[in-house]
Amino acid sequence: MSSAASETPKTLQAFKTGGRIVIVGASLAGLRAAEALRAAGFTGHLTMIGDEADEPYDRPPLSKQVLAGWVPASHTKLPRVRAVDAEWRLGVAATGLDRAAKVVRLANGDEVGFDRLLIATGVRARQWPNRDEAALDGVYTLRTSTDAARLRNALAARPKRVLVIGAGFIGSEVASVCRDLGLEVTVAERADTPLAGALGGVIGAVAADMQREHGVDLRTGVGVSALEGDARGHVRAARLSDGTTLEVDVVLASLGSIRNIEWLDGAGLAAGFWGVGCDAGCRAFDINGVVTDNIFVAGDIARSPHVLYEYQFMAMEHWDNAVLGAEVAGHNMVSDETRRRPHLLVPGFWSGQFGINIKSVGVPSFGDEILLTQGSFESRRFAAAYGRRGRIVGAVTFDYGKWLQFYGEQIQRSGPFPPPAAGFDRPADARPVPADFPARGVPTGIPDVVLTGHDPNERSAEYRPRGH
Repeated sequence: MSSAASETPKTLQAFKTGGRIVIVGASLAGLRAAEALRAAGFTGHLTMIGDEADEPYDRPPLSKQVLAGWVPASHTKLPRVRAVDAEWRLGVAATGLDRAAKVVRLANGDEVGFDRLLIATGVRARQWPNRDEAALDGVYTLRTSTDAARLRNALAARPKRVLVIGAGFIGSEVASVCRDLGLEVTVAERADTPLAGALGGVIGAVAADMQREHGVDLRTGVGVSALEGDARGHVRAARLSDGTTLEVDVVLASLGSIRNIEWLDGAGLAAGFWGVGCDAGCRAFDINGVVTDNIFVAGDIARSPHVLYEYQFMAMEHWDNAVLGAEVAGHNMVSDETRRRPHLLVPGFWSGQFGINIKSVGVPSFGDEILLTQGSFESRRFAAAYGRRGRIVGAVTFDYGKWLQFYGEQIQRSGPFPPPAAGFDRPADARPVPADFPARGVPTGIPDVVLTGHDPNERSAEYRPRGH
């Protein structure tokens, strides 16, 4: 097939009817991209490759409804918007990419050829770093439906104490579920507050008070030095960095995520810690910053520049990013360049914990100031805006989500900070204060949306004079 940039309507139509597209990553982004391809008129051969044996399922319920026992983990499969008519290669991981030969190599030795490729391999849970301790019975991570089913069974067995290591959104949601179930739970967080990486220390202090009010034994500024097991290999204790020891029988390591880029080693793509660099139209960059024609990226693993945030590359681990990015990628894979669309989502997320609905829009962690704009921290019902260099860049609400659209529109217009007054219930004397985001380096403090600079490859060139 000819390159996408030079396609005529005739060759494009020939590709749509006779081309081969491979999607590596059979989760939310992969499924929605496959549906978008079919909706855009692609009738050629479509292959879906996924390392999990399960069909695509929804992940947000895993840390909420599944752990609470409301929904079995096996009942979280994603609804199909339309038939994708694909060849499914599930339960086998991609292990390599040969761009010159246009083949994806699989763990079972097979090779799958393609004309165009979508990379949607997402992220995996960061494991507890000590392998022997991670292998103890009762030590869990939470990313897959299998993880959720195992942890749900452990909670249903009524452990004496649960230890959650890390107070990001997943860790905080699990702590909330534990308290709803009447379980004793300790949360150990190396940062000064929960949710500090995503929302900063000011909101983190509110979250800390909320956790303690609901009976969580919250330990901040504290790490876990070691996990100890009994003679049968079940976890029984945790030693903390402050010298204390806790008796625990269930441990959740909620340490953030790792992007699944190892299978791309040697492929010559701009793949690194933050994912795979791509343009706003989802086309992957190579290691020299040159955009490729036939390789696209979507979902948690995509890292692309955003016009609202100084054209810095942004990586997002959000549900709507996976869906909308996949739809843009699917459309662009079968469109000529004049009809391609940008994926310039203003990020948004929600979290339910301790009876509070937390919602956010924009990139709070890009801000250096925060202003309480409506309600009060004491009531746990408020809206707050984040600013940087005189403009609004993010907002968060606690049980005040109906105002989120207003702040989202301000962010999209690069509105001023402080923003104009919104609605009612405005504080009498609110002033901007430092947002208090932690320095980078604490895994649990990495936000779900992160700006990663302007270099698509994150590599520094080093000049070495040629020897004589």
